[in-house]
Amino acid sequence: MVFSSLAFLYLFLPIVLSLYFISGKRMKNIILFVSGLVFYAWGEPVYVLIMILSTVIDYTAGRIMHKYDDKPKIRTLVLLVSVCMNLGLLSIFKYSSFFIQNVNNIFGTSFNDPQLPLPIGISFYTFQSMSYTIDLYMRNIKVQKNIINFTTYVTLFPQIVAGPIVRYADVEEEIDGRKVSVDMVGYGAGIFLKGLAKKVLLANNIGMLWTEVKAMDYSEISAFTAWLGILAFAFQIYFDFSGYSDMAVGLGKILGFNFPENFDYPYMSKSVSEFWRRWHITLGTWFRLYVYYPLGGNRKGLPRTIINLAIVWTLTGLWHGASWNFVLWGMYFGVLIIIEKLFLGDILKKIPPAISTIYTFLAVLFGWVLFDTNTLTDAARYLKAMFGGTGIGIDSLSLYQLSSYFIIMIICIFASTDLFKTFVNGIKEYKITFRAYKISLPIIQVVIMLLCTAYLVDSTYNPFLYFRF
Repeated sequence: MVFSSLAFLYLFLPIVLSLYFISGKRMKNIILFVSGLVFYAWGEPVYVLIMILSTVIDYTAGRIMHKYDDKPKIRTLVLLVSVCMNLGLLSIFKYSSFFIQNVNNIFGTSFNDPQLPLPIGISFYTFQSMSYTIDLYMRNIKVQKNIINFTTYVTLFPQIVAGPIVRYADVEEEIDGRKVSVDMVGYGAGIFLKGLAKKVLLANNIGMLWTEVKAMDYSEISAFTAWLGILAFAFQIYFDFSGYSDMAVGLGKILGFNFPENFDYPYMSKSVSEFWRRWHITLGTWFRLYVYYPLGGNRKGLPRTIINLAIVWTLTGLWHGASWNFVLWGMYFGVLIIIEKLFLGDILKKIPPAISTIYTFLAVLFGWVLFDTNTLTDAARYLKAMFGGTGIGIDSLSLYQLSSYFIIMIICIFASTDLFKTFVNGIKEYKITFRAYKISLPIIQVVIMLLCTAYLVDSTYNPFLYFRF
């Protein structure tokens, strides 16, 4: 199901923010709760009930754990029930078809596949809600007795469907009481606009190249076209997902919340391990806190560390989607990280940074082939094309594609680095130059806003890639 377009968000935001800022303190969470339900129900009018059910499960679990605080067995049982019910809902809607199809293929059975539509963002809000009961069980947070406040946390519309994954511990104090200043609103608006520009001006435009290449017959494309295509997807998914995360973080600040950052220029990484410390940071944090550390982390020797990493990365692949492409994608990165932990990491630290960055970027590109092709066969055919398996190195089509997308490709390369941030930090020492930058910034932002609006008016379909997870 196609979720809310950016055009809907344009209409939705002014209404919500107007009501939010004119309302009293007690009404603000109610407005956020209702707006979260409306925002989600716009794309999922039925499956909004699944999100409400997940919320009620974890709220109830928290109250029971608090009531029987001195009874460890009851608290453990309640946690297990909460986790199992949440994972059960996730499994039914996200993995049931995958499981049934594989059973039928392996054993020759003919079990009926219900082919349930996937509720948008179910992986995000399930993990987010579960963090509350797990942290409460570990006594890292206090119980939330007000059900409106708790549902406000789960249904926060800025990040409800595509992250960042905000743990309850991240916003515990802000849920009950938060302060909003003019400076915070202005800062948040700037972050929101940066995210909007990433999505509308960069991701959507470079994504057209990948859409074109992905639809081709991989047995007939040139190696150059294959490389251009996957490079386009690498930038599309980065600017699409980091753009949404920036929009969420920016809106959070406007509303008085400090959501965690989700991206830190990942394509500048000098190892795959570093890449995953910079990409989808909140998902990595979730798996580290709630899976890797409970399994023992790296505290029980190298063999156990390798096993723990293998488990975490297999689950990370499954979290992204119910297909063997995603499973192998997760295992692929797990293997690379294990190899880096064994010996490659030390080598990467000694070689020139440019070489280690190129190695990392290439490793990520190969991973993206697995991530966004439809089947393992398609992934293999695409990788074969990248290495000249079709017998065509470069042709007129690939040259046309390069000329058509050259400028946007260069802009994407520049925008995926911290060069502009470094430039701004550098000119702070020069008062006149920095003052000119600050004066011109609002004008630049207005121009960007107008450009984004023009693109949205011209386009009727602006999905975020990570809504499908």
